[in-house]
Amino acid sequence: MVTENKATQDTQVAAPKGELTFDDKVIQKVVGYAIENTPGLLGVDGGFVANIKNKIVNSDNATDGIEVEVGKEQVAVDLNVIMEFGHNAHDIYQSITQAVAKKLTETTSLTLVELNVEVVDIQTKAEYESSRVTLQDRVTDAGNTLKEKAADGYDSVKNTASKMTEDDDTRVV
Repeated sequence: MVTENKATQDTQVAAPKGELTFDDKVIQKVVGYAIENTPGLLGVDGGFVANIKNKIVNSDNATDGIEVEVGKEQVAVDLNVIMEFGHNAHDIYQSITQAVAKKLTETTSLTLVELNVEVVDIQTKAEYESSRVTLQDRVTDAGNTLKEKAADGYDSVKNTASKMTEDDDTRVV
């Protein structure tokens, strides 16, 4: 029996030294993905600079407006949110808390110890959607309209030229 015990000890490998850490951006993404389908939550407000950037170009940056403090075993999160009119802020807060705590534990084994949510705006879904139209979207739409108009003009000229050719062919001299 003594030889079995020694064999077991020989096959055990000592755990390497080191630690597992997470960059803030990783935790911000986990939080962003966790809350993206929260009923009554229209969006997270990223502040003035992020809002200006998002007005110019389309951005699916899941970290805008999410501030985190990451420790070795715990996480604190701050969010500024835009809620949908007709929903209850406390219900939204509870849903966010449950979703974030669950995803953080599942993904990183970290514990959510603090969640601060400030409602910075309340909008209808239609108001929110119209405010999300960016300069990039408008330029793209204008380009598509110009392209369609040019194609229509080309077709019109082509049809006119075709009719003129047909008229010349049917004239009797």
